[in-house]
Amino acid sequence: MKNKSLLAILHISLLLLLLISCKKENAKIQIETKEYHNLIDKITEIMIHDVFSPPVASRIYVYPNIAAYEALNSDSKTYKSLSNQLNEFTINKAKTNQRSINYELSALIAYMDVAKELIFSKKELISYRDSLYNKWKKENNYDFSISKNHGLHYAKQVIKWMNKDNYKETRTFPEHNITNKKDDPSQWKPTPPSYMDAIEPHWNKIRTFALDSASQFKPSPPPKFSLDKNSKFYKELMEVYEVKNKITGKGDQSEEIAIAQFWDCNPYVSVNKGHFMFASKKITPGAHWIGICKIACLQTKSNFQKTIYAYTRTSIAIADAFISCWDEKYRSNLVRPETLINNYIDDSWEPILQTPPFPEYTSGHSVVSGAASETLTYIFGDNFEFIDTTEIPYGLPKRKFTSFKTAAQEAAISRLYGGIHYKSAIDYGLTQGIAIAKKNKETINYSY
Repeated sequence: MKNKSLLAILHISLLLLLLISCKKENAKIQIETKEYHNLIDKITEIMIHDVFSPPVASRIYVYPNIAAYEALNSDSKTYKSLSNQLNEFTINKAKTNQRSINYELSALIAYMDVAKELIFSKKELISYRDSLYNKWKKENNYDFSISKNHGLHYAKQVIKWMNKDNYKETRTFPEHNITNKKDDPSQWKPTPPSYMDAIEPHWNKIRTFALDSASQFKPSPPPKFSLDKNSKFYKELMEVYEVKNKITGKGDQSEEIAIAQFWDCNPYVSVNKGHFMFASKKITPGAHWIGICKIACLQTKSNFQKTIYAYTRTSIAIADAFISCWDEKYRSNLVRPETLINNYIDDSWEPILQTPPFPEYTSGHSVVSGAASETLTYIFGDNFEFIDTTEIPYGLPKRKFTSFKTAAQEAAISRLYGGIHYKSAIDYGLTQGIAIAKKNKETINYSY
């Protein structure tokens, strides 16, 4: 009788151990929204190290976000697939039991798998990914394995689509030709201090996302080039010259200088010290607005789904904005203020910001800010007050804004304060960006 009791106790103990083990195995890996923010921050960190131009950086943000969005929402009743909504984009759904998928985990995996195809420092991202993989395997290998396969299913299709956007082809196209235009004062010329070649002259050949074409929102042409002192163009040129002189006269604590520096977002600034030249690296305009998207998500305590939706929608608007803007830049091929001022007005004049290496019209930051701010307004509402801390890692203080639109207006006017754009490029640039965001809103339906 005693042996039977002991045997029963043993059976019950084994059963309890089995139940505990099954419960642990069935418990899904817990993914928090902050893990997606951390992943995007990691990609930004790698991009800064690798020094990607602003247009290329926008491409690095958009495709991983789309992959994550599709993996997360493949069976969603809230957010629609972007399949057949973006240009040439179709997705085949994974044939899996939706109850067994950890969609948040799949989204992270899809993001990383696409992102590693877009950066130079692949080893750094792979190391970051592998550390997460090992952690997830220990927590629940079954959940990890099946969710990984789900995420890779969508990543593979996004990569295939991505590789047909003409990016690789543009790597072989000729550089911007300025030789036959060197005697034309209206045409863009390389600028100090490094006199770099023009960046991405063929970006208008990159496939758009929601726009019908790169030239769909071709802006009004800039004021007709003229060095006649009574012409509109010359007056705008003098405005750049005089604004810089006026604000520097106020000293280094000038609010205009603070605004110019806050929105600089030049990923590669050449710094001369004695006989040495080195680069000061920082984020691009698109990265700054991705940072603002993060701030809005955190401030509203957005859940995982809304966070990925916000990043995806914003990055698509930014990517289309760069394609549209670069289409105009190399059509008008307009000279920068610094070149004309040095040649015709004051050879010792320097802008507050370093002039970026591409034509002037329209202002890239203005176009991108118009598109991103309008998109974020659609997502989070108008009059959304926030404190922008994006530039703190680069030694700049935070700034407070009453809405995304007021932030965009400040970003745009910063180009005049910085001495790198005429007023028309700023005004028409904002209008161009807003039109792109509105087109994206009309074209893409994110929700049921």
